[in-house]
Amino acid sequence: MTRLLLHTAVATALAAGTLGLSQPARTSSDTASSSDGVHTVRVPDGDPHERSLDPRTTEPFSMIGVTWDDPEAALDGTAQVRTRSRESGEWSAWRALDTDVRTPETGPDRDRAGGRGGTQPLWTGPSDGVQVRVSGGRLPEGLRVELVDPDGGWDAVHTTVVEPDVAGPAAGAPAAERPAVTSRAGWGADESLVKDPPTYTTGTQALFVHHTAGTNDYTCAESASIVRGVFLYHVRSNGWNDIGYHFLVDKCGTVFEGRAGGIDKPVLGAHTYGFNTATSSISVLGDYGRTTANTAVRESVAKVAAWKLGLYGIDPTGTVVLTAGADNGKYKAGQKATLHRISGHRDGYPTECPGQHLYDDLPEIRTLAGKAAKPDEPSPEPAGPVIEDDVTVALAR
Repeated sequence: MTRLLLHTAVATALAAGTLGLSQPARTSSDTASSSDGVHTVRVPDGDPHERSLDPRTTEPFSMIGVTWDDPEAALDGTAQVRTRSRESGEWSAWRALDTDVRTPETGPDRDRAGGRGGTQPLWTGPSDGVQVRVSGGRLPEGLRVELVDPDGGWDAVHTTVVEPDVAGPAAGAPAAERPAVTSRAGWGADESLVKDPPTYTTGTQALFVHHTAGTNDYTCAESASIVRGVFLYHVRSNGWNDIGYHFLVDKCGTVFEGRAGGIDKPVLGAHTYGFNTATSSISVLGDYGRTTANTAVRESVAKVAAWKLGLYGIDPTGTVVLTAGADNGKYKAGQKATLHRISGHRDGYPTECPGQHLYDDLPEIRTLAGKAAKPDEPSPEPAGPVIEDDVTVALAR
């Protein structure tokens, strides 16, 4: 009888351990905290080359990333996560997080206290469970999982089009039409989280194209939530002053206003380490290393670039010489770089971003931007005679 009870107890414990994917015991080294839509869980210290977080139930989230204490430290290795769907209860496959995020080389994002290094965030959709494993060279200290809930307390998204006071184009500038842009109020930016005013540079000389990576498995109705999630991750998890990108665009071609300060103004961003000054940026929601960008994406990126560069009289099909503001692994501080006016993130920084497919689309995007910057002129009046009811009528001279 005793042996039977013991066998039953062991079997029960093993079953609980299996089911414990949803509710394992926690230790004091694995405390959690929550603030303004971001719930964090510390990854226990231990092996300097291998760290992990056991599977567990968490607060609701739809976006995930991993951060660490030192904002200047890079993760020389891999960070992988698997998450549990709130709808189905099923666990995802392991997914790798992109590790190419760097704290900007200048500006309020670099100077703010509490900045953290981190991976790119990954959109997971509604989730309530997580497991993490991080490995590589000597791992940075203070690893923690960032669980972002962009819809916590958000009732509805009301899409509006931003109508800023746009300065007229410079003399002789291409007259590209201003694209429709969903405002920060439209996607639900919590402006109380932005503590410092925007920083402005002398102008906009080029535009870098990014992708958010992660997944293309989202609906365009979720796009505003994804943008809010990126905003919360950049501000609450990375410790930046605001979202890093100037514009974002979803797979349906909808353009969203990014960093505050005016879409028509030369706002200092946090997007391409070493080349944030005097440049703008647009990030496409999704992973374009695996998926081909559609026509709507290409056209929206081209329209934004043509209009933004056109404000400064710049031909979007040309090139420019920029000076690197920091050693970034691709360029040395002070090194001159000849870049396309519309460049990919990888042109200025050692990364796969914006994904091979989107990068391969950049020549077409430049061509589309060039056409948008130079609208077709009205057709000239015919020079020959006009035939009306078999009667030749001479054109007025």
